[in-house]
Amino acid sequence: MSIITHPILLNSAFVPTPPISVSVSDPRRASQRFPPHFLCLSSLSASPSGMDANVSQGLYPLHRSKTLHLVRHAQGSHNVAGEKDPEAYLSYDYLDASLTPLGWNQVDNLREHVKSSGLSKGIELVITSPLTRTMQTAVGVFGGEASTDGIDSPPLMIDNAGDSARPAISSLNSPPFLAVELCREHLGVHPCDKRRSITEYRNIFPAIDFSLIEIDEDILWKPDVREKNEEVAATGLRFLEWLWTRKEKEIAVVSHSGFLFHALSAFGNDCHPTVKNEICTHFANCELRSMVIVDRGLIGSDDPSSNYPGKIPHGLDLPSDIADEKLAANGPAN
Repeated sequence: MSIITHPILLNSAFVPTPPISVSVSDPRRASQRFPPHFLCLSSLSASPSGMDANVSQGLYPLHRSKTLHLVRHAQGSHNVAGEKDPEAYLSYDYLDASLTPLGWNQVDNLREHVKSSGLSKGIELVITSPLTRTMQTAVGVFGGEASTDGIDSPPLMIDNAGDSARPAISSLNSPPFLAVELCREHLGVHPCDKRRSITEYRNIFPAIDFSLIEIDEDILWKPDVREKNEEVAATGLRFLEWLWTRKEKEIAVVSHSGFLFHALSAFGNDCHPTVKNEICTHFANCELRSMVIVDRGLIGSDDPSSNYPGKIPHGLDLPSDIADEKLAANGPAN
């Protein structure tokens, strides 16, 4: 599976900003239209795809971006039943559904990709929806190896969690895992999307951090009211904005088809249709897409750790182009 990286432009998702005309002396950029806070590097001529030049490239400070590795959970038992009969999604037989054996095979394949591609080396945090199928996927893909006796650190998942017949998964040599309610699936009506108590989850997934979930029982899920798509999209935007409160720059997020689709659907409108399609289509089971999310609204406040101020030690530093501007402004010397 190839990894796709695209800019997601935070703070411009729901309110489009009109482009502004810029007059420049360089004929390669003359009469181009630049969206606010967006630096275009395209040439004046149309690109081979016929798209407008002003949407082809963007340049952003590194410290105002984060890399997100977005993953939909692997196949769950509710997916199999719902494919045969959509009414199965209303059955309590699939309350907080677990992964199927095929789902675990999907997890193993994605884990191999994450390791062989080197992606796992950079991930600083794994965020997971607090449902069994997402947590199984998260620890199976991004966790340590099989846990063994005599290790002091708690496992990410105990042996046979969710009747999986899988060995315990170690938390050694893995990033921290954090359960977050903001990236859950559509709430309500479907029992497969109702979570168990946090007390029960802590016994099954001991090394996952549930500290951000204050209420033990699931009070968000309602048996008779299903969240609207626009409500899921709004929650998705709040989730992305919350990510800017995290210090980590490279984060894996394991969530659900509906949540990922609606959270991303507002983005990519200023991109080529092919790029928009890559961002906004539904995820397959255990599909991973890597995205770059960009802060255009000055949400982030971290200092740029990789930038260097220059002129150390201090010395004369007048670039030739600035010297020409000064000469033109002051006029010829007497």
